Amino acid sequence: MARVVAAMSGGVDSSVAAALLRRQGHEVIGLFMRHGADEPAVCRAEGSLAAPAAHRQGCCSAADAADARRVAEQLGIPFFALEFSDHFARIVDYFCDEYLRGRTPNPCIVCNTWLKFGRLFEYADAVGAEFVATGHYARRGQAADGAPAIFRAIDESKDQSYALFGIERRLLPRILLPVGEFAKAEIRRMAAQWNLPVADKPDSQEICFVPDDDHAAFVRARRGRNAADAGGEIVSTDGRVLGRHDGIEQFTVGQRKGLRVACGQRRYVVRIEPATRRVVIGPREELARNELVAREANWLIEPPAEALRCRVKIRYRSPAVPAVVRPRADG
Repeated sequence: MARVVAAMSGGVDSSVAAALLRRQGHEVIGLFMRHGADEPAVCRAEGSLAAPAAHRQGCCSAADAADARRVAEQLGIPFFALEFSDHFARIVDYFCDEYLRGRTPNPCIVCNTWLKFGRLFEYADAVGAEFVATGHYARRGQAADGAPAIFRAIDESKDQSYALFGIERRLLPRILLPVGEFAKAEIRRMAAQWNLPVADKPDSQEICFVPDDDHAAFVRARRGRNAADAGGEIVSTDGRVLGRHDGIEQFTVGQRKGLRVACGQRRYVVRIEPATRRVVIGPREELARNELVAREANWLIEPPAEALRCRVKIRYRSPAVPAVVRPRADG
């Protein structure tokens, strides 16, 4: 069996992932990544990549870290809580900047790409671990050409393969995704059967650094914005002014609730114009598009030389739809 670094968030999925690996006979090292964005730290568990043993079981005020530590103790595996707040600040800045550009950020995908599957592998290399494991609902398998590939989870209602697209292809052979082979209900049953202390812990539905789920307030506080210098008009697609808002960071394309304008029928955010701070709204049919341009493509297959027929998702909860992808010369 192999030495494995398991990312442990203190939730039921990553806890069962570590337990499954342990039961398979692997040598598991639990790792909690503290971002330090919202916890009033009593003390910090500083982890050295070169010498982590000196900081084993370090004190940490975060409740999730405490849960992860209790699970690790029960499984009899070493556990480290490492401070990644300096690296995490980059993700928080990305989150704020995207909203102020009129776009909707996905910090979990960026965190997976920049941090979890970046720094985690640095740590794994430092302790001589062959694999990195997480509690994501996805599966690692083999593509038609025999190369490692990411597949959707057995439980499609929980599938997180979408959130893993940014992983470097060279890392795929070293990734383990134990819970992707099970339905969520089975994961809960295993946690209860093995008496894990997080068996009944609710799933997190919020962005980890925005605990009250108020994205707009977080962005305003982070960027020092107020209604006077951030507000603008809410207009119809034909240019009529329908109302005012106090910051484009409150809106995302496709949003219907919280527009605070009376139109007599449902209206959706069709477009956000950061330069003018205008939020453009219209009927549902005006949201429709038949093409898009996507930047920063990360291919987990050999990049196609010509048009590729496939299925495409544009959001985590969106259904996959038939599409044709055409690579451009500029990437």
